[in-house]
Amino acid sequence: MNHLRCLLFALFALSCGQSLAAAKPNFVLCMADDQGWGDMAYNGHPVVKTPVFDEMARTGWRFDRFYAGAPVCSPTRASVMTGRTPNRMGAFSWGYNLRPQEITVAEALKTAGYTTGHFGKWHLGSLRPDSLVSPGNSGFDDWFSSPNFFEVDAWMCDNGKAVKTTGEGSEVIVKRALEFIRKAKQSDKPFLAVIWFGSPHAPHVGTERDLALYADQPKKQQHFLAEITAMDRAMGQLRAGLREQGVADNTLLWYNSDNGAIAEGSTGGLRAKKGSIYEGGLRVPGLMEWPTRLKQPRVITVPCGTVDIYPTLLELAGAKVAKQPVLDGISLVPLLDGKMTSRPRAMGFWDFAIGGLPVKSGNLLEELAAEQTAGKVRPASEVEPIPAAQLRKDYPDTIFGKHAAWLDNDWKLHRIEPKTGPVKWELYNLATDRTESKDLLAAEPQRSAKMQSELTAWLKSVVASLNGNDYR
Repeated sequence: MNHLRCLLFALFALSCGQSLAAAKPNFVLCMADDQGWGDMAYNGHPVVKTPVFDEMARTGWRFDRFYAGAPVCSPTRASVMTGRTPNRMGAFSWGYNLRPQEITVAEALKTAGYTTGHFGKWHLGSLRPDSLVSPGNSGFDDWFSSPNFFEVDAWMCDNGKAVKTTGEGSEVIVKRALEFIRKAKQSDKPFLAVIWFGSPHAPHVGTERDLALYADQPKKQQHFLAEITAMDRAMGQLRAGLREQGVADNTLLWYNSDNGAIAEGSTGGLRAKKGSIYEGGLRVPGLMEWPTRLKQPRVITVPCGTVDIYPTLLELAGAKVAKQPVLDGISLVPLLDGKMTSRPRAMGFWDFAIGGLPVKSGNLLEELAAEQTAGKVRPASEVEPIPAAQLRKDYPDTIFGKHAAWLDNDWKLHRIEPKTGPVKWELYNLATDRTESKDLLAAEPQRSAKMQSELTAWLKSVVASLNGNDYR
């Protein structure tokens, strides 16, 4: 009898464990490359055709104030991976690496039983087999990635091996991601799939079927718009694939862009474009679907951003990190539960005074393919522009060059530090002035002083992280 009770208890415990595993949500994170806030039909673009995104905006959650972690690509990607502002880890601008000391969302979710995959643009370090910051060494079990943007018939890196693909880039990576998801389902594991598109980053290469939709537009604009429509179609294929595999209901699908609009794109009337931390450079499209949790469509006006992805996913998955470095993002679980009507903590941005580094995807992968064919593969340290393990410890905490901002719900403070001369401050109320055209600094002295103090303290904290304090 005792043996029978033990057996029944063991079976009950096992079934509970399996039910718990099955209950864990799946996560699919999608990100565009250089799509501005206004580059969506649902946000008022007069020409672009985005029927899938429009449906997601209509039937799911639409974030009208979603912010990239930085005004250019690599830093924002670092913020998604870590939940931290990118300057904390030296990911200052495009082409700078993720530090190997950082804890990524993939690494954190693996501790909670997740299988993880990365598909598309990486732009956080070398993809060579020995790279300390390849997707494979950053927590991803399966990866099919590009060092930077990619177009039609692109070279990709399949778990360290350079391969030539055929087809429109967005569709190629979605197809590969769905293969990963199918295997994850077969293994009965919850999954994280990160799908980072290469569109609509220049150079723009549209397919004939997409170009035909924009024949009445200027030639340069035709290819830009065609890339967005192709990406929209790929999102439709992704959503259909999730439904066909029976995992859509328990999958959080989260979409955003990595920075604001480029020259060909639209900010929807916001100030400035990519490369600026005025609204046009940071505010991006944001969409979310999760049928079992988000029952009704909503338009979210609470400021949210890419730094919030990491803490949100970790809370939803029940993942714990033993030595978590300082986070800048917050968990949005209270928002999902209908308990957040304003942001409880301000968001900081800092466009560091440093230029970007070129990363030419095609050349890098063609070189890797040739070396792999010859059996003589150079180490990543010979081809990475910045060694992955480089860690300076002498950044001053008294100079915060270029441009920083502090976003506290409707209020946004700018700190502009030129190479010479005094620091300039600006203050805007985005609720009444979304174009940041009416400076209220003089009219709001108490608010301004408080926000200046908070931003300065935050900048000092970022420098402390930059100097390695979080890794001690």
